[in-house]
Amino acid sequence: MDEAICMSPFVYMFKSVSCSFYLNVTTADHFIQFLQLTSACRMIGQGTYSNVYRARDLDQKKIVALKKVRFDNLEPESVRFMAREIHILRRLDHPNVIKLEGLVTSRMSCSLYLVFEYMEHDLAGLAAHPGLKFTEAQVKCYMQQLLRGLDHCHSHGVLHRDIKGSNLLIDNNGILKIADFGLASFYDPARVQTLTSRVVTLWYRPPELLLGATHYGMAVDLWSTGCILAELYAGKPIMPGRTEVEQLHKIFKLCGSPSEDYWRKSKLPHATIFKPQQPYRRCVADTFKEFPPPALALMETLLSIDPADRGSAASALRSE
Repeated sequence: MDEAICMSPFVYMFKSVSCSFYLNVTTADHFIQFLQLTSACRMIGQGTYSNVYRARDLDQKKIVALKKVRFDNLEPESVRFMAREIHILRRLDHPNVIKLEGLVTSRMSCSLYLVFEYMEHDLAGLAAHPGLKFTEAQVKCYMQQLLRGLDHCHSHGVLHRDIKGSNLLIDNNGILKIADFGLASFYDPARVQTLTSRVVTLWYRPPELLLGATHYGMAVDLWSTGCILAELYAGKPIMPGRTEVEQLHKIFKLCGSPSEDYWRKSKLPHATIFKPQQPYRRCVADTFKEFPPPALALMETLLSIDPADRGSAASALRSE
């Protein structure tokens, strides 16, 4: 099944718990034309290789998000990434992870359509709304849902590698779902894997990736989660670096620089370049002393410089 995705991105059978269908190319084109002619269909997002539409599924009588990916101008590597994203989405099934409800192929338009459940908002958009300040109860609710979704991903051998507000979708009932698995990867904690360090949006990227780490695990997602937690209370991103060098400097100023033992055992590629002349003192508790104590305690763990000290999504869920 997975080989079929890589070999032919335009002909594919998709089966899951929620749907089971095969659409040939002619049916697919008619299906898409019909969807895009309905009054409910409008573009809600745009990327280099894809557009996202809000559309109505007339069969199930509900609104869906339709991601149209064009393959005629995609590099083979990008096709492979798309295949991996689909494979990952098919492995996951959790209330706090976005659900891929179906695939539609179209040879005539060289496009693949991914059908997702529709979510009205994203966390970044809500947080940027003028005058909106999340209550402690709201933050706790969103964080619990994020951590539950991450725990499911990690327990199924998936690293998201791009946790940020715009990838956390929220519906009108306050349900949060982790979305956009374009940078996600499979991982096995029982074996050594070489992964790229060029992942995670800069403001949410952990120090080990900035230092060039290629062997890492779920701790990279937990660092990003700590940044989200702080951002929800602070009302703005806490470490908005403009370059990788500036980002690492901001991290060291807030979270302290790594210990000598960490520098020695980690053997990170960029350690000699970025190791500060003088050690920085950790000041997370002082900087965010107005935060609720339980949230601050969790932040201290998630924003640990040493990935080994960040715990897991499951352990974070057991905290207050």
